Amino acid sequence: MLVLSRKVGERIQIGDEVTVTIVRINAHSVRIGIEAPAEMAIAREELVQPAVAEPESKVAPRSRDLSIHVEKATESFRVG
Repeated sequence: MLVLSRKVGERIQIGDEVTVTIVRINAHSVRIGIEAPAEMAIAREELVQPAVAEPESKVAPRSRDLSIHVEKATESFRVG
């Protein structure tokens, strides 16, 4: 796994077609923007893996909107 440090506004280029931009950082979350070709499916990991204990009504559909911002909260994240 490659681990990188980035500041708000900085980008990460993945191959020739995917760019990840750090949009916002706060105490418990990082908001990112993803630019990629329309044919590339992008989804949060918890939406792709089978929902074992979750009722079907709580499972959101996979998103194909490439301009979405993904927000993932982590308790151990520290700004600084």
